[in-house]
Amino acid sequence: MISVESIEKKSIRGHYDLATPFYRLLWGPHIHHGLWLDDAATPYQAQCQLTDTLADLANITSQDEVLDVGCGMGGSSIRLALKRQCQCRGITLSPVQKRWASTSAFLKGLSRRVQFEAADAEKIEFEANSFDVLWSVECTEHLYDKARFFKKAGEWVRPGGRIAIVVWFQGRNPRRPGHEKRVEELCQRFVCPSFATVDEYSSWLTAAGFSSIAHHDWTEHAARTWKICKERVKKTRVDHLAKWISREQVDFINGFDKLIEAFEDGDMEYGALVAHRT
Repeated sequence: MISVESIEKKSIRGHYDLATPFYRLLWGPHIHHGLWLDDAATPYQAQCQLTDTLADLANITSQDEVLDVGCGMGGSSIRLALKRQCQCRGITLSPVQKRWASTSAFLKGLSRRVQFEAADAEKIEFEANSFDVLWSVECTEHLYDKARFFKKAGEWVRPGGRIAIVVWFQGRNPRRPGHEKRVEELCQRFVCPSFATVDEYSSWLTAAGFSSIAHHDWTEHAARTWKICKERVKKTRVDHLAKWISREQVDFINGFDKLIEAFEDGDMEYGALVAHRT
């Protein structure tokens, strides 16, 4: 695992409080990569394909109660409730995202099936065996003590339940020198305290009581995301607006090229882990 000590929790919260409109403008209602299973898919279709593919892998049905950790603007929870008729509870560190997600659920008539809460995933507590599925898409990168989180969260999942997460992984086989320095820079630009490898995540899940861990490498199918975002920044000139908001937002936008290179050179990987609670 590669980590940096300078990332503060308030910086993560502030990033999403300020950047949520940028995400919506540049990318759409889902704050996560697209998954291109075919070249013809639009960015929105690719985002939905990621959610739907992960839901298939986790075998989510109408009988499930799902906890969406790092729910963002509510995209995953709302789509799961619509397409799978399951119950969802989402938590996000950002009060702005919570309000956005709750409003979206209300407008779609899903307020009884989907609830959102502004809370710190590393501090919130739930009773044991509260959920059938623990779902998290591109959130665990922002956690400080990942091993402790999975140990605690594993108790929230009922025996026989599942965990389904999508992660920016630290690459295991970088193809050029300077790997650690480049990953540290990505931690800074994308306000992530650390990036860990697939193997480290698997060990944490095993220690938390999960088994039958399946890894799905989606790096090549998702990397197009950042090229599209880069094109949209250039087209909308939103980078000029970012300069008036904060230095952190500028660093974030200027990091798109760095992340594209990191996926291409093996410094970073992207994919899903799905496992079952024993």
